[in-house]
Amino acid sequence: MYWLSKTRYKIGLLLPSFCIYTVFILLPIAMAVRYSFTKYSGLGKPQFTGLQNYVRMFQDDLFWSSFKNTMIMFVLAFVLLLVLSFAIALLLNKKLKGSDLSKALIFSPAIIAPIIVGIIWVYILDPNVGIINGILDAIGAEGLKHQWIGGATLTPYSLAIVYFWQQLGYLVTIFIAGLKMLPEEVMEAAIIDGANEWQKVTRIIIPMMKSNISTVAILIITGVFKIFEIVQQTTGGGPNHLSETLVTYSYTMTFDSGDYGYGMSLATVTFIVSLIIVGIYSAFFGDKEEKKEAKARRKLAKEAKAAKKAAKGGAA
Repeated sequence: MYWLSKTRYKIGLLLPSFCIYTVFILLPIAMAVRYSFTKYSGLGKPQFTGLQNYVRMFQDDLFWSSFKNTMIMFVLAFVLLLVLSFAIALLLNKKLKGSDLSKALIFSPAIIAPIIVGIIWVYILDPNVGIINGILDAIGAEGLKHQWIGGATLTPYSLAIVYFWQQLGYLVTIFIAGLKMLPEEVMEAAIIDGANEWQKVTRIIIPMMKSNISTVAILIITGVFKIFEIVQQTTGGGPNHLSETLVTYSYTMTFDSGDYGYGMSLATVTFIVSLIIVGIYSAFFGDKEEKKEAKARRKLAKEAKAAKKAAKGGAA
């Protein structure tokens, strides 16, 4: 396996993946950023307008409305998904009766197409034909009926719950996989030392699963900022764009209004906001021990490389 350590072979192995990543990820991002500085309708030649689209954006009430809706969905979905998916994974990891069936049931929404998820929840949340308001009518609790979707207030909260329902099983599966990887000897030692369940979770399990928690957190952050089909199917961004998110508003301006330049500026800002949030999370809650280990490995690699060069110089 010595040949794998050669730099040229490493480059050869990485090059195909890097080319695909460049063509399908980096290049579209660069093109979106480029078009965000232009006035472009999709036909003809783009006209460079500088920061005009961004100035327009920060003066656009619909942008701030969609930004507010996105952040409400992000905060609610992040808290619910991170906490409850971990708690449910802890519960399902125990050998309880019916745990296998529960795992299948919890994971099942994750394999449903988002557009179908939207259709399902329309029949649950719709203020006119939805099951929730229908049940409230049937039991005589008309005062509790609300416009769960399609209104100016509750829509982002309802959509966050829908996203939570869809993603819960997938994230629970990631946590269960992480729990299965924990050394049994450590857990047995904790039991022998008299640690209770709370102490095992807070002192052993969470510290040992920081990398899993970070992975799930980043998946939630990036996922919330990509919510599109659920919004389109449940509300279509309406009424009057009041339930738009950053992604759906970008889509509306790009493809419905034909304002490619402004739509790309919205997409660019969405991308930047998600990057900032991921960066903040990584800076404050990332796995610092793993970073220290990576830094130590890089330092050892440099020292080994320097020693190898010195040995070659001495031999010469």
